[in-house]
Amino acid sequence: MGKITRLQLENFTCFEKLDVEFSEGVNVLIGVNGTGKTHILKVLYAACAVTVGEGRERVFSDKLCSVFSPYRDNISRLWRNPIHYQDASSFLKKTGEDDLNQNSHPIEIEIDTDDKHLNFTTILDSHVIRDYEPESFNAGLEGVYIPVKEMLAHAPGFRSLYAKREIAFEEIYLDILDQAYLPKLKNLSNPAYQSIHAGLGGAIGGMVILKGEHFFLKTEQGEIEFSLLAEGIRKLALLWLLIQNGSLNPGSILFWDEPEANLNPSLLGLVVETLLELQRQGVQIFLTTHNYVLLKEFDLRKKKDDAVRYISLFREKDFDPVSSHSTDEYFAINPNAIAGTFSDLYKRDISRALQVSQ
Repeated sequence: MGKITRLQLENFTCFEKLDVEFSEGVNVLIGVNGTGKTHILKVLYAACAVTVGEGRERVFSDKLCSVFSPYRDNISRLWRNPIHYQDASSFLKKTGEDDLNQNSHPIEIEIDTDDKHLNFTTILDSHVIRDYEPESFNAGLEGVYIPVKEMLAHAPGFRSLYAKREIAFEEIYLDILDQAYLPKLKNLSNPAYQSIHAGLGGAIGGMVILKGEHFFLKTEQGEIEFSLLAEGIRKLALLWLLIQNGSLNPGSILFWDEPEANLNPSLLGLVVETLLELQRQGVQIFLTTHNYVLLKEFDLRKKKDDAVRYISLFREKDFDPVSSHSTDEYFAINPNAIAGTFSDLYKRDISRALQVSQ
């Protein structure tokens, strides 16, 4: 299995130009809303998906549209300034293809792995893939994408509905259900995985079982359907399932959008320790967060040989294209909107306490 080492974007969604190198371990993306954190996860996940299994039969642009779900599957909507070119075909008629080729700014997506260089180019509604053919990709990238919205409680009937109807759900929701439904491994021979699995089992208070398409949590008190469980518990249960069925084997890549969503802060230490142990076993991880506790847990729990990189996405001014700053040290994150907000909150709390005491 390969690792993703670098991403270059040009004229893609909120990015005019982005060039960022990744850690082979954990990559934590932070930034205020609208700075493209989830977009980076989705681009990388789409690239992984067309390197393995049935995904090899799809071109990158098709998977990209399925993952982002732009209006009418029009890939030109992913151009950095789609409001100017809402109708790509009329734009082509107005300017002519020669003018377009000379003056346009195409979307460029380049992804480096330790095995292959992937390049994707699109000019509005026409696309070309260069230097990348799935059948020639030696090391597939096994990717797992956990979205913010938990899906196991909504699993019954979803896959058949998605196959037969046009519904406004991004394909990431279908993909994670397909992975959750995989049969469990006969045994977890790796002691580290056994420990991770046991720790998650203790946190959810039991084990996950399947009846038809319905997920249940089996505890000492009985079997509880997922629709009656707290969403945070369901998210941990999904991670428990992915460990059990081998979806997060060494060499795989995990994309997790806001792990802290609907999860009590007291459980974030377990999440971070789980992710750190997975990277020690060879799983590359990309996650986004807005949470100070999660971010600080990585700083406090990582060991000397753990590979953790913090990637801050930001705009210098409103409506500027997004820039990035990367560091392997927590205290060197710049800017750090999460820590800045927490520090401001702490100062206000101290100020109020001093006023009361006077």
